[in-house]
Amino acid sequence: MRIIAIIQARMGSNRLPGKVLLDLAGEPMLTRVVHRLRRSKTITDVMVATTTETQDDVISDLCKVQGWTCFRGNHDDVLDRYYQAARAQFADVVVRITSDCPLIEPEIVDQVVGRFMEHQPVLDYASNSLSPRTFPRGLDTEVMRFDALERAWHLDKNPDWREHVTQFIQRNTSLFSTLAITNDQDLSSMRWTVDTVEDLAFVRHIFEALNGDVFSWRDVLKLLEQHPSWQEMNRDIKQKIIL
Repeated sequence: MRIIAIIQARMGSNRLPGKVLLDLAGEPMLTRVVHRLRRSKTITDVMVATTTETQDDVISDLCKVQGWTCFRGNHDDVLDRYYQAARAQFADVVVRITSDCPLIEPEIVDQVVGRFMEHQPVLDYASNSLSPRTFPRGLDTEVMRFDALERAWHLDKNPDWREHVTQFIQRNTSLFSTLAITNDQDLSSMRWTVDTVEDLAFVRHIFEALNGDVFSWRDVLKLLEQHPSWQEMNRDIKQKIIL
C-alpha cells in the first residue's frame, strides 16, 4: 500500500508572493513542511507538486538539491496536477498537504491516515478540515484513495473547484463516502497557516522560540498559553471563500 503525501507548492501568491521559500528560522518554509511531514509514521513517501511555470524553477531546483521527489504540472488545474503526480508515483492513497502550512503535524497526519485506513475499502476521503472544523487552520490533512481522486479528475468540470483539488469530492457525498476527523477540543479559531505578512510573523515567532522544526503541535499550544498576544497578530485575517 503506497501512501503518498503530495505537497502543492508554487511561487505565485496574490497576498504573499514567493511565500513558500520565505525564511523560517534559517530554512525555507517549504523545507520546514517537508521535514515535519517526513516524521509521519504512515506515509510511504513525500513529494512536491509544483507547476511548469518558469517562476517555479526555483522550487524544482530546491527539490533537486534536497533530493526530494518533484512533479511539475498544470498551474491552474491543481486537481490535474495532483492526479498526474499521484499516478506517476503509483499511489494507492494520496495525502494532500499545502506548502503554506509549516506547522503541519505528523501526529495528526497519522491520525487522519489511520482513521481513513480503518474504514477501508469503503471510505473514499477523510479530512480534519471538513465541518465541523476543530483543529487549528494550518494543520489541514486530506486523505483519499487514488481511485476517488481519479473519479473526481474525470467528473469535475468546475475550474474553480479543480483549483482546490477536492471540492468535487467534498460537495458530492452521494458519489463519495467521506469522514470528518475531529479533535476533542475546538481549536478552530486558531490560525496557523501562512497567507499574509501577519501570518508569516506569527509562525516565525513559533519557529524561533522552539528552535527549529522538531516540535509537536502540543508544544505550540503550550507556547501560545505563555504568549497569548501572539495569536492577535493574525486573528483578523480572513480565509478565502471557495464558491
